Amino acid sequence: MPLNERLRTFLDSNHAEFTLTTHSKAFTAREVALAERLPPREVAKSVVLFGDAEYHILVIPASKLVDFQELRQALGLSQARLATEDEIGRLFPDCELGAMPPFGSLYGLPVYLDASLAGEPIIAFNAGTHLEVIHMPTAEFRRLATPVIVSLVREPALHHW
Repeated sequence: MPLNERLRTFLDSNHAEFTLTTHSKAFTAREVALAERLPPREVAKSVVLFGDAEYHILVIPASKLVDFQELRQALGLSQARLATEDEIGRLFPDCELGAMPPFGSLYGLPVYLDASLAGEPIIAFNAGTHLEVIHMPTAEFRRLATPVIVSLVREPALHHW
């Protein structure tokens, strides 16, 4: 499957350093990490947030969850919620639902990178489908996406049954 045209043009025009891999369908960032044989801390998931009448892309490790209290404080938002599937479909019409790449400039959205990912040497993320993953040096991602680096996440709670 060819790389999404909008994403390919963006990467090529910016002379981006990246590799593209293909794997069997993976719908969650943790499944992507498993399919790509990567630690979940290196796999980024793009979380779309609606806060104070604007959409934002949060880029967080596959192994973490958004901490909404921390998020509202870090971004100076009075209210915030996850975008709905319908909203995501409208914002990213050329991507499979839930597989949007974390380049907000392609979609007119600001990008926030969690501080824990900013320190990783390599970052991997969906390339618009549930089959393709882009791998690139985190410094390269930061150059291309120009994200604001903030603390956005918490550890998932452990379930005790």
